[in-house]
Amino acid sequence: MNELVHARRAAARSPQRETTRTNDPERTKANILEVAAAEFGEKGLAGARIDEIAALTQTSKRMIYYYFGSKEGLYLAVLEESYKRVRDVEAELHLQDLEPEQALRRLVAFTFDHHLQHENYIRLVMSENINRGQFLAQSQRIQDLNVPAIAAIGNLYQRGVKSGVFRPGLDPVDIHASISALSFFNVSNRHTFGLIFKIDMKSAAYTAHRRDNVVEMIVRFMKK
Repeated sequence: MNELVHARRAAARSPQRETTRTNDPERTKANILEVAAAEFGEKGLAGARIDEIAALTQTSKRMIYYYFGSKEGLYLAVLEESYKRVRDVEAELHLQDLEPEQALRRLVAFTFDHHLQHENYIRLVMSENINRGQFLAQSQRIQDLNVPAIAAIGNLYQRGVKSGVFRPGLDPVDIHASISALSFFNVSNRHTFGLIFKIDMKSAAYTAHRRDNVVEMIVRFMKK
């Protein structure tokens, strides 16, 4: 069952939506963002419809435009919120409390699991790449949202270099790119890759094996 269906059902179950819309604007905005994320993830920016999002949230196009300015404004807000949620959870990993290699293994495993469990996030990022990043480039928040991720990697890497675990000369952004790429591909290309090589990429056995391999690849890349 895809995330758009989950969003539809959640919206349908929510009682007294009109009262919430009037008395709790932050909750209303959060609900719009959640439903819009499913709609944009499933259909992309071009295919998504504000009318559909308004119906699922029991608000109105006028209310959505009041909060977000336009369809594109809502789409950008969804992108920003999607990145923010990842970074918020990363901050709860407490990597600074772990030994460098253990911290690295936790970070890679988390990234792999997050991407696996949030296909809609992957679809949103793919959609924005199809748009050549033109909407994310307009964001006033995206740089600040991602600074903590690079800082956390930089911190654990420098601790690892200092303790003699990791080899020197690596760039935290490049490390981040490698972790993201290996975790992203497992979701973004699961249908084509699975069909071509006759692999059930959703099976628990394959996922566990692939997860272990991705963690090990990153660790071996960074270790002395």
